[in-house]
Amino acid sequence: MIDVLVTASFSENLLAKLRAVSSDIKIEQYVGTNGRYPQDRATDAEIMYTYGNLPLPEVAPNLRWVQLHSAGINHLIDQPFWESDIIFTTASGIHAPNMAQYALTQLLAWAQRVPIWFKVKNEGTWPKKRWDNYLPTELRGQTLGIVGYGSIGRELARLAKGFGMTILVTKRDARHIEDLGYALPGTGDPKGTLPNRIYPGEATRSMVSECDYVVNTLPDTEKTHHLFDEEMFRAMKPSSFFVNIGRGGTVNEKDLIRALKKGWIAGAGLDVFAEEPLPDDSPLWQLENVLLTPHVSGFTPHYDERATDLFAENLRRYLHGKPLLNLVNRETGY
Repeated sequence: MIDVLVTASFSENLLAKLRAVSSDIKIEQYVGTNGRYPQDRATDAEIMYTYGNLPLPEVAPNLRWVQLHSAGINHLIDQPFWESDIIFTTASGIHAPNMAQYALTQLLAWAQRVPIWFKVKNEGTWPKKRWDNYLPTELRGQTLGIVGYGSIGRELARLAKGFGMTILVTKRDARHIEDLGYALPGTGDPKGTLPNRIYPGEATRSMVSECDYVVNTLPDTEKTHHLFDEEMFRAMKPSSFFVNIGRGGTVNEKDLIRALKKGWIAGAGLDVFAEEPLPDDSPLWQLENVLLTPHVSGFTPHYDERATDLFAENLRRYLHGKPLLNLVNRETGY
């Protein structure tokens, strides 16, 4: 019998789904205060599902595999188990539909000049120059650059193709374009056939120079930290729109603010920031060419359902000695 500890607040229906995977597993649920598992609480679990708060190694001697409730792993790096031989897997792939939809919403809001809709409505005066104020940019024929071609980028590419956009993407290993991670049926670009061109990560600056819209989906790692800096923003078109749904640390925020003020780029749609919550004194609040949300692009009412589908599949793989989906590579940081 394999002990499985679940520290997420899953409903009984979702726990039943996990228990139905096999009679060889015993699932215990323990939800700590504010979702945090006490580091000194002993457990015999071999498998743990967690938001990211791990016990100390000495009180979890049998732990072999940790399935995370999130796609990011930055919160694990300082924990003792990170240096062990424990396997970590992420929830990458379950966020693709909602985050791709969010990114597309940012593109459409900018193209359709939606901020002006609310400005005029709040002013309560019918505009005299409707043509000047409301003339949109059509997405058809525009070039979208997706920085990081993972599950989110692939689903965004699928949606954007329907609008007639040209798709350029960067991928760390541009030679292997197939998606080997978890993906919801009918989503994304499993074979990597949608992009018009694929660039290695080292050529990001060259790619963004050709784009009308740039969407960043990257994790914050040693190689990607402050990737978007003054040089990157200066390489973009002055008419381009930048969207960040990756991690705040991938952007040098001071350089981004300068780019927005000086017109190196036309605007930005931001869901993540260097410091969260975004400080009240951040200049980003005052810039009219910025659309802001408080790190919500990953939200979906289907999150737990999709997360347990992924965990159930990985449980089956674990029991049958098959490779797990979304294995964390400690060298790359994701």
